[in-house]
Amino acid sequence: MATASTAVLHTELARPFNHKLAIYLKEVKYEFLSRLRLRAYSLSVIGFPVMFYVLFGLVLNSKEASVEGTHFATYLLATYGTFGVMGASLFGTAVGLAAERGLGWLQLKRACPMPPVAYFAAKIVMSLIFSGIVLSLLFALGFIFGGVQLSLAVTLKLFFTLMLGSLPFSALGLAVGYFAGPNSAAGILNLIYLPLSFCSGLWVPLMFLPKLLREFAHVLPPYHLAQLALGIIGGGQHESNWTHLQVLIGFTLICLGVARIGSRRDEAQAYG
Repeated sequence: MATASTAVLHTELARPFNHKLAIYLKEVKYEFLSRLRLRAYSLSVIGFPVMFYVLFGLVLNSKEASVEGTHFATYLLATYGTFGVMGASLFGTAVGLAAERGLGWLQLKRACPMPPVAYFAAKIVMSLIFSGIVLSLLFALGFIFGGVQLSLAVTLKLFFTLMLGSLPFSALGLAVGYFAGPNSAAGILNLIYLPLSFCSGLWVPLMFLPKLLREFAHVLPPYHLAQLALGIIGGGQHESNWTHLQVLIGFTLICLGVARIGSRRDEAQAYG
């Protein structure tokens, strides 16, 4: 057994870089295709933020409306962009991981001679791809129908800030996926996703929320990502970007630590 394990480890270490890259790319490809074909995921994570932005940002508001001096459709582009990447990241990682744990697929993956990180990297990259699709649709709607006017540099900075902002919520999804059951993961995520979004000022501008919720928002990660995005377009609370980054980085590390605990627990139950 020890000899076999050593041989597998040696094979893994000796695998050429292009072979490793091919494995990672295949994992990403099939993870993306599996989620794309799962209509409950693909239509909801793309459709909900787009639908809300069309309703509140385009239909119910004129092109001249503003929030604290920021064009309203542009303001909501940042907040619903945050809402969109949250959904793509949380549901893309947690629900799939919980279901695959329940089916024993994760144990099969561990037994395969593939880089262990490839499985999780594929889920995170898939979440980034769907986040990019959501943001592209929101940006197109805002520029074409909402009267959004941003320079190319600001547009790209906003886009990639929101894309990177999906990483903390992918980490949260991994943490939830390791502790939630296959049938309960989606329900648990909705109990996290929807209240966090509302209390962080993603659905309606923070200024319209009660004072207690405005103060409570400062401890919520979506608030800090939204403030980073709003700061790029000249809106938000004009707080320190470093404060927002510290909260998001700390939140990511905590979630990854929780996910690691869940991973070790599963390994102990399977092989202990």
